[in-house]
Amino acid sequence: MNDNILEKLKILAESAKYDVSCASSGTTRRNKANGIGNATGWGICHSFAEDGRCISLLKIMLTNFCMYDCAYCINRRSNDIPRATFSVSELVNLTIEFYRRNYIEGLFLSSGVVRNPDYTMERLVRIAKDLRLQYRFNGYIHLKSIPGASKELVDEAGRYADRLSVNIEIPNETSLQKLAPEKDFPSVFAPMRYIKQGILENLEDRKKFRKVPRFAPAGQSTQMIVGATPETDREILRLSSALYHRPTMKRVYYSGFVPVNTYDKRLPMLKQPPLVRENRLYQADWLMRFYQFKAEEIVDDAYPNLDLEIDPKLAWALRHPEKFPVDINKADYEMILRVPGIGVKSAQLIIASRRYGRIGIFQLKKMGIVLKKAQYFITCHELPLQTINEVHPDYIRKILTPKTKGKKEDDRQLKIPFENYI
Repeated sequence: MNDNILEKLKILAESAKYDVSCASSGTTRRNKANGIGNATGWGICHSFAEDGRCISLLKIMLTNFCMYDCAYCINRRSNDIPRATFSVSELVNLTIEFYRRNYIEGLFLSSGVVRNPDYTMERLVRIAKDLRLQYRFNGYIHLKSIPGASKELVDEAGRYADRLSVNIEIPNETSLQKLAPEKDFPSVFAPMRYIKQGILENLEDRKKFRKVPRFAPAGQSTQMIVGATPETDREILRLSSALYHRPTMKRVYYSGFVPVNTYDKRLPMLKQPPLVRENRLYQADWLMRFYQFKAEEIVDDAYPNLDLEIDPKLAWALRHPEKFPVDINKADYEMILRVPGIGVKSAQLIIASRRYGRIGIFQLKKMGIVLKKAQYFITCHELPLQTINEVHPDYIRKILTPKTKGKKEDDRQLKIPFENYI
């Protein structure tokens, strides 16, 4: 690797670090004769596969030059930062050389927008195409689809990439127009619609023909920035819920706003990203995806924002004491899932085990249930402790709230005075 390529790598890897939607799953691309690489993992990008392997990606940008001037982006055109651009051949060779040295198992590729969306998207597609056809690379490839790109280019990208993603960034179009006036929701949602159509059409074709190539087999994902605009958690989760109703949307990622452009008065002044809020949104997202919660149940008009002191599942249970306690020997699976301290695997174990006998506290401990939380919301023939009907919800909240060592507020979560600059 010469010094020029190394310098580009340093600049463009640094520019790519703010995109968190680089984890993925659900694809299998087996090696073929005279090819290199496999994509057979269930976790991607500094994650762990089911067999314990750590899987990593080359997370890089094609270029950090950009024609847009988005207030929240480090690569906006008005910023005076080091700029670099890889040629298609340089990035293809870099990926192959890294893979041969066992540094990576795949590629996560994004880019700033230069000239126009189609020009940038065409270069991204050429990289994926050359890797697949010229080098017969069968490792994992995740491409960022450029907002405003044509359907033909998105369709071609889906033939070579395992996953495609388009970042929404700001969950409200009015706020997006304020921080990124050169973007709009139609240009963002159009590529998402193209990806969905391509995946669904491919599924139908594969039912009719045996050897139809797969189209973006790992689906699509997106990302939203949290804390840059005054949207409530209710607005964010409602948008996420709508996206999950699309059959091809696999993940919505939430990125705590990082104040990289402190001079822009349109942005809130923060010392650090709102990490606790980001964590609560991921927990709420998990409830919608695996615990059969609806967004309206987690946040509503009375509680538009998630509780920062306790997790969303516990917060919902404390707001609805009338639904508890749950008899774990009689309740259905959906209600057992809603008990704080009981996860999906534990709920499945409860349903399977009670066919052979009544479940008591000993069996619950062996199943991995967090009895510190669950004991107030369940009953069984061996559990004589007080439930939420005997103990006030405020008392349970006090017991289960993590201690903050005398501080009234969590110093990891800063309040944003939006009213001062709107």
